[in-house]
Amino acid sequence: MKKIYLIISIILLLFTTISAQQPDLNYMPNIHTVKLFRAGNQDAYPIIPLNTIMGLELHFDDLSGSIKNYNYTYVLCDADWKPVDLSPFDYLQGFTQGRLSQYRSSSVSKTKYIHYQALLPEKNCVPKISGNYLLKVYLNGDTSQLAFARRMLVLDNQIPIGIKVTQPFTTQLFRTHQKVQFTIDKSKLNILNPQQQFKVVVLQNFRWDNAITGLQPTFIRGNVYEYNSETNLVFPGGREYRWADLTSFRFQSERVDSANLTTQPFTVWLKPDPQRSGMRYVTYVDLNGAYEIRAIDVNNPWWQGDYANVHFTFVPQHPDAFANKQVYLIGELATGNCENATCLMDYNPDKRVFEKTLLLKQGYYYYTYITKSMNDKTNTTETADTEGDYSTTENTYTVLVYYRSFSDRSDKLIGATTIDTRNSINQ
Repeated sequence: MKKIYLIISIILLLFTTISAQQPDLNYMPNIHTVKLFRAGNQDAYPIIPLNTIMGLELHFDDLSGSIKNYNYTYVLCDADWKPVDLSPFDYLQGFTQGRLSQYRSSSVSKTKYIHYQALLPEKNCVPKISGNYLLKVYLNGDTSQLAFARRMLVLDNQIPIGIKVTQPFTTQLFRTHQKVQFTIDKSKLNILNPQQQFKVVVLQNFRWDNAITGLQPTFIRGNVYEYNSETNLVFPGGREYRWADLTSFRFQSERVDSANLTTQPFTVWLKPDPQRSGMRYVTYVDLNGAYEIRAIDVNNPWWQGDYANVHFTFVPQHPDAFANKQVYLIGELATGNCENATCLMDYNPDKRVFEKTLLLKQGYYYYTYITKSMNDKTNTTETADTEGDYSTTENTYTVLVYYRSFSDRSDKLIGATTIDTRNSINQ
């Protein structure tokens, strides 16, 4: 019997170790509103140049209400976000971990929490090679007590990337999809086998769950590699993200159906979201799934903003059409803008709607709904059924170029660029 318990314990330990490497997840239920972004800009993805000090802002809340000792470290990953087989001393300069010493108790808000914040990387713990990193925050210097993990990118920009977004030539996709085409100039690098040493990743709205990988150049002209595929570089256009204005729970926005301010946290019901496929396309400005912490009735929303259990409802036109599909609520609001179990909606057979409740802080949130077929082994996610797809939708596309020399043991990020389809501006 003891052997059985020992085997079970080992399996659970291995599962915990593996799952703890997953990015953009909270591992402790008391952790909420984790925001990691370029310093001074909540909407900017956490990508910084190599050797940058204090280029990122980290914010999060601990709703347990007591002050704790949180530490952090960086874990270098390959282009597929798998931890590399290197000692932290090989990719970190200074100490291998730091302590989050800046915190403040909430004030004004009914829900009590401790707000932690930091400017990273600190000068005594800095990534010294480029690539994909997991920022891992944990308790009391014990990495097994993981609080959360978030993606961040460190860029050593060595190659120019030219990018544009067009409509596909394929008749069936011309009005519903968007095609990304780009060029890479490798003239500054001495590369012997680019097909093996290069790895290219294309992201739509910084979503990693539908990222396009494994790309090979369509044309090679000397030192210029051109990627221009009608099959591998096409994304569904989707539609502009839905929004929820929660900048005040007392002065409710047009998106709020009702609210109960006697509960703690507050309780807010958003107006039901109808299925938008087939509806007339309307354009407006959005943040492509991001959210901003802000409030109109307090001075500083980071430690004065309040919390509410926010109820989302998706109303399909024909619920039977979703019988073999899962519906997900997608956005940075609680899911890292990726599809995972946290954002899987529950079907209510009595009301014939999909529902989800999330604990959210005062702010302005953008989100959308996607589906995944239960019978599709490819795990493909779609917006066609819930939102509709339009080639005129405003989206951002990011091209990331990784390089590994024959002597390297990790994928170095040597190129990155982002373009917005509405104004075609490289960011």
